[in-house]
Parts: sequence; C-alpha cells; structure tokens
Amino acid sequence: MSRNKYPEETVHAILEAAMHLFAQKGYDGTSMQDIMDKTGLSKGAIYHHFSSKMQIFETICDQLSRENVQALAQVVRDPHMSAPQKMKAMFRTALANPNQDFFISTSPSLLKNPRFLAAQVNELYTIVAPDFVQPILQQGMEEGSIPVENPKELAEAIMVLTNLWLNPLVHETDEAGTRRRCQTFCSMMQGIGIDLMDDELVERYVGYCSLRDKLPPSQQPAE
Repeated sequence: MSRNKYPEETVHAILEAAMHLFAQKGYDGTSMQDIMDKTGLSKGAIYHHFSSKMQIFETICDQLSRENVQALAQVVRDPHMSAPQKMKAMFRTALANPNQDFFISTSPSLLKNPRFLAAQVNELYTIVAPDFVQPILQQGMEEGSIPVENPKELAEAIMVLTNLWLNPLVHETDEAGTRRRCQTFCSMMQGIGIDLMDDELVERYVGYCSLRDKLPPSQQPAE
C-alpha cells in the first residue's frame, strides 16, 4: 500500500488497526510500534498522517462520536414520540451504543489525563446537552409533559450526572453503589416529572462494573 497514492486507504488502515489494539490492550498498553506491526506500515508512513498516538485516538473518538450523534439526532427528530419517550429512547440508544465496548476498554486510563477529561466534559456542555437534551426538554414544556423552568441548566445537569457521577468508570464504585446512585438519580428525575430510567437501563450501568473489573490493572480507573 502506498501512502502517497492511496492516503485515504492508509489512514483507514491505521485507524482500524489502532482501534482494534486500543480495545484489546487499552490506550496505555498500545504503542506506536504495535500499530506499525499491525498495519505493516513504517514509522514514517504513520507519522506522515498522525503526529502522535493521542491524535490517532482522538480521530477515532471523533468518528465514533459522529456515529453516536447521528443515532441521537434520529431520536430528537422523531415526530411520533412525546418528550418523555424521547428522553428514555435517547438514553437507551446511548447505553446500547455498539461502540461502547471501545470506550469502556480505553476510557479508564485516559480519564487520568486532564486534557482528555476536560474535552469530554466540554462536549457534554457544548454539544450533547444543548443539541439533544435541551430540545427534548423544551418540547416537554410545550406539550406539558415535562414541567421544567430551566431546560438549559437541567440538560447540563442530566448530562453531568449520567456521564460522570453514574459512570463507575469515572469514579470507582461497586455494583451496589452504582445501583444506589441510579436509584438516587431516578428519584431526583421523578421529582421533576421525568421517569428516565427503567431497570434495564440501571443494569446497563451496573454492567460497567463487571466490564471494568475485567480490565488489566494498568487500565483500572483511579480510586
């Protein structure tokens, strides 16, 4: 394969190999040499397209995020669902994401990286909350199904709680602790008229604990 004649194919090969390695060995456990061996490309060929392992990882995350955004956008635009139905469908879609295994296997070590964590939080505030959650809450206000006064702030709070506080990959807790957090979150949401999570969604969060515990020690989240 020539990186000069077929740059798109070369980039695709690098990203596919790196994604497989990151999922298998974790981010910290994967070296640029591993990617070279997996692709059969030289060091120069890889660095011609990517300046670092982090840039490769960020490119993969960007691609997966675009796929996730497309799936969430379909829920938001669905004309047949009420706002409460959309809220539950959105979280079900996010938690059933086929890319979830990749993020589970790579996130623990990367969450120790302040730059990576800041980027994830920024995405919640600047993309996910305003573009997906807030429009659903506003729909709920208009149709009278979700009695909220501050949809922007509530959207941000929901995103922070569900992606950081409930996530045992971000701050380690056991299955019982995860269930208690989910129950607390459900009670908070029900208090403002939103029945967001059912038993199946709670168990998906709990399942992250067992997936986390199967990771090598180097990939475990910090306590």
